[in-house]
Amino acid sequence: MQALVYNGPGKKNLEDRPKPTVQAPTDAVVRITKTTICGTDLHILKGEVPTCAPGTVLGHEGVGVVDAVGAGVTTFKPGDRVLISCISACGRCEYCRKGMYSHCTTGGWILGNKIDGTQAEFVRTPYADTSLYPIPDGADEEALVMLSDILPTGFECGVLNGKVQVGGSVAIVGSGPIGLAALLTAQFYSPSQIIMIDIDDNRLSVSQRFGATDIVNSSEGKAAEQVMKLTGGRGVDTAIEAVGIPATFELCQDIVAAGGTIANAGVHGVKVDLHLERLWSHNVTITTGLVDTVTIPMLLKTVQSRRIDAGQLITHHFRLDQILQAYETFAKASSTKALKVIIEAGARVPDQR
Repeated sequence: MQALVYNGPGKKNLEDRPKPTVQAPTDAVVRITKTTICGTDLHILKGEVPTCAPGTVLGHEGVGVVDAVGAGVTTFKPGDRVLISCISACGRCEYCRKGMYSHCTTGGWILGNKIDGTQAEFVRTPYADTSLYPIPDGADEEALVMLSDILPTGFECGVLNGKVQVGGSVAIVGSGPIGLAALLTAQFYSPSQIIMIDIDDNRLSVSQRFGATDIVNSSEGKAAEQVMKLTGGRGVDTAIEAVGIPATFELCQDIVAAGGTIANAGVHGVKVDLHLERLWSHNVTITTGLVDTVTIPMLLKTVQSRRIDAGQLITHHFRLDQILQAYETFAKASSTKALKVIIEAGARVPDQR
């Protein structure tokens, strides 16, 4: 089968790999129909995720059709259409019992990290009964790819951890896919103000279409000043960090109101400064976390009912044999205006330049 393989920092190749097989009774092998590229994959390619060893097939998102199941799988059978969670959960360990699937002692974020992932024609998914979700008849499979990771991440790590409330104020630093997912799901709670901050005018324009009340271009270094002006000098109740670099985490510290929450959703590869000399007396809460994907069933219902249009996050389509081009397009989002790309395995997609 074809698969996109990480071969060390800055190195990736589309290679022929053996088709995966069931290795444990709880495994399923899924034939991938649609997958995508995540910002985390770019972090891996920069060498910022040491748990991902060279030779690993990348990717942790996608939908497909069950090809084979282990003897212990009771919920799914070959031929079932499924959504693949980016998190593999045994459902039995101490962390899974707490709903912290991301810290499953034998699972967690392993797809495309510690084991081969979804940017391939087939993938082995551990703990199929608790890590796959059935796709309802008539569902938009492309939109459902957004439920593997970015929608739950924006919602759980940003909105829920950030304690977004009715009438509150929210700033989301970063208008990429995770930031936009947080923007879409923050609107469940009807905050009075959602300020989107980015250096890319195109993404800021997109965020206005998605429901932002205000936008701030931070390229000139005056974002904190503008946010304070927009909030009457108070700052925001919730500051969501959705980039993963020191400057954006520092900006969150500059704009959070007393009693507010900084919710980190970005993947950080280097250390950041924490300004306790300013924040120690401000009753500020800082949250971190890897997505648990416990909200996938709820988000699946909201997408099905069209409460959220997850498909609007998709900007480009590629075949699996075009995945290197897809990576180039995704990595150069400022010029290509890419948000999420859909990669189709075994399908014909028109060339995109």
